[in-house]
Amino acid sequence: MSKSMLEAALEQMPHLKGRLVKEAALARLSWFRTGGPAEVLFEPADEADLATFLRHLPGSVPITVIGVGSNLLVRDGGVDGVVIRLGRSFSEIKVRGQALKAGAAAMDVHVAKAAQKHGLTGMAFLVGVPGTIGGALRMNAGAYGRAVEDVLTHARAIDRFGHIHEIDLEAFGFTYRHCSLDPDLIFLNASFILENDAAAEIQREMDAIIDERKNSQPIGTQTGGSTFKNPEGHHAWKLIDEAGCRGKRIGNAQVSEKHTNFLINLGGATATDIEMLGEEVRAQVKDKFGVSLEWEIKRIGKPPVEAKS
Repeated sequence: MSKSMLEAALEQMPHLKGRLVKEAALARLSWFRTGGPAEVLFEPADEADLATFLRHLPGSVPITVIGVGSNLLVRDGGVDGVVIRLGRSFSEIKVRGQALKAGAAAMDVHVAKAAQKHGLTGMAFLVGVPGTIGGALRMNAGAYGRAVEDVLTHARAIDRFGHIHEIDLEAFGFTYRHCSLDPDLIFLNASFILENDAAAEIQREMDAIIDERKNSQPIGTQTGGSTFKNPEGHHAWKLIDEAGCRGKRIGNAQVSEKHTNFLINLGGATATDIEMLGEEVRAQVKDKFGVSLEWEIKRIGKPPVEAKS
């Protein structure tokens, strides 16, 4: 759909309570702090607002959903169509007994802390996952021997046409860092079942995870988190290190000296620099070990015009 057709569709929209911005800067929403704009960015006020928007948006308009931008690389040419970002009204966390319900926009770390506060164990690992529950569901996020699939019971989602779906755990088809659900589904919230434990013991577990991250990862840098999935039987960081990529640079994009499965924007790096560096790392690992690294970071959008062949 051309831009003029998208604009026409937006002009015919019913009143929306949320924020609708054309040519919206996405670099500020990505932890890499780089990348091009969204043709249109929509931040719905609530579930009803999102449903109204989706029901009146032509099916041919591409939709991309983002969270807090922690595991995201926005290409320099920007993103065609509509980018949807869920806000505060989708971040509520409720606890009742051993059940915890979290909105898709709730930060993983906030969910872990809420569980700990109520003496519920099983979600401490989320303090080591930078992102939101929506992203955690989509990629079966995990760390330190635990993953979303271990505690999830069901989730609520909305489809491309504004219809609501209740989804049981079995329907997710979880595998390592992947779920098999329709990629067009937008998660709204998720429910988890946990076990009771002493709050102080859970806090000690969380503190240990936080300390481990501080000691081993480039916390506080402009990075997208773990860049590549661990191939079966291997650690991605070890392959990258032994392929000679530690500290490798393209422009102001660098393979972290501290943890080689992290790419860093040293300041002023383009998304193209970062992606090219990632592909160079993949090529060196493939050449040395015959192992193909798979991107864990979600890459969206298109390259700049000058980068097209």
